[in-house]
Amino acid sequence: MGSYLLCGLPACFTRKHKVAEAGPPADVKEMFKKYAEGGTHMTAEQLWQFLVEVQGHGGVSIEDAEQIVDQVLQRWHHIARFTRRSLTVEDFHHYLFSTDLNPPLGNQVYQDMTAPLSHYFIYTGHNSYLIGNQFSSDCSDVPITKALKRGVRVIELDLWPNSAKDDVLVLHGRTLTTPVELIKCLRAIKENAFSASPYPVILTFEDHLNPHLQAKVAQMITQTFGAMLYSPESECLKEFPSPEELKYRIIISTKPPKERREKKGINNRKDISAKGKISTEDVLGKEPPDLTANQADDERSDYDTSEHNQCDEDNTEACDRVTRASGTLAYKRLIAIHNGKLKGCLKEELNLQLEKVRRISLSEQKFEKAAVSYGTDVVRFTQKNILRIYPKQTRVNSSNYKPMIGWIHGAQMVALNMQVFQYTLLQYDCVLLLVSF
Repeated sequence: MGSYLLCGLPACFTRKHKVAEAGPPADVKEMFKKYAEGGTHMTAEQLWQFLVEVQGHGGVSIEDAEQIVDQVLQRWHHIARFTRRSLTVEDFHHYLFSTDLNPPLGNQVYQDMTAPLSHYFIYTGHNSYLIGNQFSSDCSDVPITKALKRGVRVIELDLWPNSAKDDVLVLHGRTLTTPVELIKCLRAIKENAFSASPYPVILTFEDHLNPHLQAKVAQMITQTFGAMLYSPESECLKEFPSPEELKYRIIISTKPPKERREKKGINNRKDISAKGKISTEDVLGKEPPDLTANQADDERSDYDTSEHNQCDEDNTEACDRVTRASGTLAYKRLIAIHNGKLKGCLKEELNLQLEKVRRISLSEQKFEKAAVSYGTDVVRFTQKNILRIYPKQTRVNSSNYKPMIGWIHGAQMVALNMQVFQYTLLQYDCVLLLVSF
């Protein structure tokens, strides 16, 4: 009911009018008709049947349904609840769209969580350490904490050496973002990982470290997470464990060090220094502010030989053995989900039959092209393996793409920017929580 003031000669007076409400849509009417068995009122028993068969509330009782009927009648009819205990189609409509009586999400997981990890959509963040935009904002452990409390299950960290090359920083490489120490991020993850969900938290690393610092990261991770850390018994997983098996566990996912040395081995050191490039999934602008040109060249060479090992180029095999012994193997053992390196044609990679399962990452543009050109191959790949999609480089303002195309092709990790909580993200948030662990 509303009112407005109507003025005219010789006086002003108030006129009341009733605001017309939109009636129940056709699908609500159809559902009401089905469970009310063609009648004009739905009893508590009929509502209970609807809650069990349609809403999936297996633990609800008829007494619970009677209580819902009373609450609906009291809210919209006040006195009518004393004369009848059944719902009209309008009452049923009110109940369905009531956020407190019929919330969109339940507090308990009722889906089967015993299938392999690749069978589930996973709530995934992109550059989880950034406070704002992708180019000049601060890096911090605060947005990581916020993301985990909202239920995000995949946290991305970009690992870089500091200027002295004795510690590990988290920052968006080749941008103006200010770094944060890795240990702060790891501690925030430990404290908040399971505040919203008991299911596993996956840490995806974009690794720009030499073997010495990789060994330091392995030590940090082991000391910080302890028994929470999931370390696979076998280096090559033929099938991912289930979310149920991985409850309260932390999982590491990145490219194994051996794969990186294949591309940046000692024999190719001069070529890499000349090109001055490092392959990354998502890069912008220039080198981190605390790296000079000479330091950057040193950093690239450090992929191949540890600082504390004095090896010459003629003894590459001995250098490699020493490097492995110094901690690279310890780092590699922590990687439960291997991020595969794309070699050649993407279509061939998607159809490559390997004994082990893996993860691959594609930018939103590459994925959209792949979905159009060979969508069936993408779906087949995601049946056993994990596909991660991340925003394109030009989304400097931390905007997001439409994730639905990824979901319908089975992409488990559709990475979204959590830094700027825009309406577009709010739209997809409920959908993500509905289908992911």
